[in-house]
Amino acid sequence: MNERLRSVLAQRGLSPESLAAACEVDPKTVGRWLGGRVPHPRHRFTAAQHLRVEETFLWPALQPRTNRTAATGAELIGTYPNRASVPRETWLTLLQEAEARIEVLVFSGTFFAQSNPHVARMLAERAADGVRVRLCFGNPNGQAVSLRGREEGIGDALAAKIRASLTYYRSLLTVAGCEVRLHDTTLYNSLFRYDDNLLINPHVWGQPASANPLLHLQRVDTTGWFDNYAQSFDAVWGTACPWTSDLEGTITHGQD
Repeated sequence: MNERLRSVLAQRGLSPESLAAACEVDPKTVGRWLGGRVPHPRHRFTAAQHLRVEETFLWPALQPRTNRTAATGAELIGTYPNRASVPRETWLTLLQEAEARIEVLVFSGTFFAQSNPHVARMLAERAADGVRVRLCFGNPNGQAVSLRGREEGIGDALAAKIRASLTYYRSLLTVAGCEVRLHDTTLYNSLFRYDDNLLINPHVWGQPASANPLLHLQRVDTTGWFDNYAQSFDAVWGTACPWTSDLEGTITHGQD
């Protein structure tokens, strides 16, 4: 079975029939691709273009991963011109299907809750199923948030957005398996990890994160981009301090 092809179709909200139409083949042919058959080169190219992924991700056996470049290319399974272009169903599916970990690194992440008002309950349910949930927001009293607010030309509004965003997650403070911390670091990317799927939202100077592109990686091995970004999450998490139910109450030193 080609689970990668099946997964990408589901994430894009597409049917095998729509892929068949794009590739100008019979739907039964796509059914055989899903069953493990490798398409002809021109069909591989068309399918990958239509699904906005690399051919080597859908059919990794075509390119031996003998070096770092090959592994890195195979990890990139999708790009979006901005964060709003990611379908809401993709966020929900990744959250609901996570089995081991959910990790979020942002300044405010306001959209994460506003686009899904049940996000705290869903995270609590995933934690009850054994998923480790780690959420890391910017410290609204920190220097990094203050600087970012000035760079974006919104002043104290970013700190206010963080305080507002945190209210959605107050109930998680008493949920086993869920942790919420505040960081005071320069944030080069917002990160959203669901097991071996990682959504990366790079930050362009002076622009809100929502206006910047987003990359979707799926982990291949330890030599690619995925683990580099995952390690940056761990580094920030290690310096962050636990958030308390008092929005203004934070301890002065991080813990790990």
